[in-house]
Amino acid sequence: MKNDIKTIKHRFIVKGMDCANCSVQIEKAVSKIPGVKDATASLTSEKLTVASDPGLPPEKVRQAVQSLGYQIADEKATREAVLFVEGMDCQDEVELVEKRLKPLGGVIDFKPNLMSQKLTVAYYPEEITVEEITRELGKAGLKARIEKQKHVEARAWWQEPKLVLLALSGLITLTTFIAQQLGFSRTIADYFFGLAILIGSYYPAKMALAGLRSFTLNIRLLMILGAVGAVSLDLWEEAAFLVFIYLLGDVLEVYAVDKARGSIRALMELAPSEALVKRDGSEKMLPVEEVRVGDIVIIRPGEKIPLDGRVASGSSTIDQAPITGESMPVSKRAGDEVFAGTINQRGALEIAVTKLAKDTTLAKIIHLVEEAQAKKSTYQRFAEKFGKYYTPGMFGLAIAVATIPPLAFGEDLATWYLRGLVVLVVSCSCGLALSVPMSVVTAIGNAARHGVLIKGGAYLEVASGITVLAFDKTGTLTVGRPQVADIVPLNSYSEKEILGIAAAIESRSEHPLAGAILEEAEKNKISLPEVEEFQSVTGLGAKAKVNGELYRIGNRQLFEDLVEKDRYEEQLAKLESQGKTAVILGNQKEILGVVAVADQLRPHIKETIAQLKSEGIKRTVMLTGDNKLTAAAIAAQIGVDEYLAGLMPEEKVEAVNKLKEKYGKVAMIGDGVNDAPAMAVADVGITMGSGTDVALETGDLALMADELPKISYALNLSQRSVRNIKQNIGASLAIVAFLVPAALIGVVSLVSGLLLNEVSALIVILNALRLLR
Repeated sequence: MKNDIKTIKHRFIVKGMDCANCSVQIEKAVSKIPGVKDATASLTSEKLTVASDPGLPPEKVRQAVQSLGYQIADEKATREAVLFVEGMDCQDEVELVEKRLKPLGGVIDFKPNLMSQKLTVAYYPEEITVEEITRELGKAGLKARIEKQKHVEARAWWQEPKLVLLALSGLITLTTFIAQQLGFSRTIADYFFGLAILIGSYYPAKMALAGLRSFTLNIRLLMILGAVGAVSLDLWEEAAFLVFIYLLGDVLEVYAVDKARGSIRALMELAPSEALVKRDGSEKMLPVEEVRVGDIVIIRPGEKIPLDGRVASGSSTIDQAPITGESMPVSKRAGDEVFAGTINQRGALEIAVTKLAKDTTLAKIIHLVEEAQAKKSTYQRFAEKFGKYYTPGMFGLAIAVATIPPLAFGEDLATWYLRGLVVLVVSCSCGLALSVPMSVVTAIGNAARHGVLIKGGAYLEVASGITVLAFDKTGTLTVGRPQVADIVPLNSYSEKEILGIAAAIESRSEHPLAGAILEEAEKNKISLPEVEEFQSVTGLGAKAKVNGELYRIGNRQLFEDLVEKDRYEEQLAKLESQGKTAVILGNQKEILGVVAVADQLRPHIKETIAQLKSEGIKRTVMLTGDNKLTAAAIAAQIGVDEYLAGLMPEEKVEAVNKLKEKYGKVAMIGDGVNDAPAMAVADVGITMGSGTDVALETGDLALMADELPKISYALNLSQRSVRNIKQNIGASLAIVAFLVPAALIGVVSLVSGLLLNEVSALIVILNALRLLR
């Protein structure tokens, strides 16, 4: 829409838009406001753009959107901060964050990410500051700081207060226990056990109190109540061991989770933090954040490339494995693109920077990997829902066990009180809540290191059940760089004339085959005549005037009105049976000739298709806009089960839907450009594109290198991940199903129950780490 002085545009951020109907609903409501000329709500960017008369108050738009139940704010009036939250290691802490921030004035929206320990907060800067947000989180016992401040040096264990308290508590408890066995006074021993309890309980008690202030029952509270209950029964030794074992298990769990986070940290550490830049006639070492687009960066042999760019001078081989997963180094010379985080092997290079540090391919990969946890699988949602009710449920059960038998049936109070305490302590674990997201994060981190970007646990889950693979042909099964193979002149025209006219028309076209024809004309040093009145005919070809005469170039359908086209059908069929695409050139009266263009198949494509079939893929299908004969020839060469030819983009969508109805879950593999609609309807869209922005943004899975064998790796990893998640859920539920009844009938004690619980939880968490392999 024309944005003139009679129309102004307001842009808003809308939170809570999570379905297509939401955006339609908002657009309809806003469009009804008098003075609104147009309203566009974007589901992906969570933005609303409103074109209106100059006199329309923005408040009317905000009221209309808020009446639908959504949160809305002016785009310019809001800010977003990314905080690193130290100590956010369990779902309990996530709930604490939610309880603290939801009622906070000025906070529009927030997204906690447990596995990366990040909290993204959208807020009104005139109402609240980042410092006030971090102080509020501090009241919940959580240390928060701006993300850029989170990279701190690793500290020795004696510099970590939590580990020091663990060591002191354990030392006192174990020493006192041994001394007591050797005849040490129990009364004095109880004092030492009490000291160990006080030291070890400091951090759990701090988090338990923070939870109580927010009316949240967390696992720390269960442990503290268990320890206090044991002391009330004069079981000082058991209480001390209880605190020590819980604290030890907590530290080990955090360490295991940190190993999973290491897969993301490894990505962050790929690119150097500084770059040697040529600026103002000298060479300067600058932080990458200060390097501008267009700056020349010097890369010595053996150094990592700090930013995305193009080679300005020099030549070398680059190890792109950290980004694309390619096993072999790639030669680079002037004009070639390079990625941040890749390694220069031999020659010195000068790189012209094309993207800022925050916009590099590596930065986008890291962002997408971190955001992947937000796209949760059904297993993740189950684990979170289970955790939400588990702690309050165990608390309620413990109270019922401790009170009902003595009060209702006259049973011994001390016995059932102790059993109630055991129920509390056997439920002190984050095993299930942590193991499922850990499985997802470790799998996604593993994939990123191997050049496969998976955008969420939901896609990981769906990919594990794929039975059909639908491939786009050009640029996917083939290299995507077609070349002229034959020029067939007809009706007394020469090869040079045909190539010159064809190249002149194609010089205005964006079709992939146009480049091949232009390249052939340039190679033969043919000068191109003047072109007028160019017109693209979607799905058929193009028309244009060359030297004043109207010509057309394209496929058979473009020449349906010429009777003589049937005379050349045999020649066309012969070319197409060889896997070549026949580009026909003609005028209004006759066909002048044919330019046959062929694309090379990707290396090892036949073996890749065979391997995918052997690994359980039931059906492989090639979708192409090419003609049937060419499609049949290529399909026969690579060994796909089926091909569908002559398809327009909308027909590819229909084809994918039919495959889903007939065979089940379908993955669509392409470059993410003209096949984007088909990818959208497929269960999983897999893009290829060597790290291009289109490939990163379009697919649910993205292959950073154009290597089809990575599809097999990605599908196998997804199957392993789902198996791992099912094992963790099954084991976690089995542990609960064993320990709780055992506690009820008095089979396990306080210490043995907690020990069994912590060990089993650690086993479940360590099982998730197997996906790092």
